[in-house]
Amino acid sequence: MNLKHVVGALVGIVLAMPGLLWFLQGTGLLRLCPALCFADCECVEGGSQVWEVAGAVTFAIGAILVWVSLRPGIG
Repeated sequence: MNLKHVVGALVGIVLAMPGLLWFLQGTGLLRLCPALCFADCECVEGGSQVWEVAGAVTFAIGAILVWVSLRPGIG
């Protein structure tokens, strides 16, 4: 495994993790309040179809990048 594979896998993980978070929040399965806030921040109630789709797409891109990077036989 060379540096290109490791970097590709790390970038994929960095994309997939927030994608999963956005998807879960978009579906309403996960509710988080902002941890660091400088204004009148509130917890988001309910789901959002936009964040559900954005999260699914981002997660899929990250997962594919990890899979391609870690596949054996790629130079």
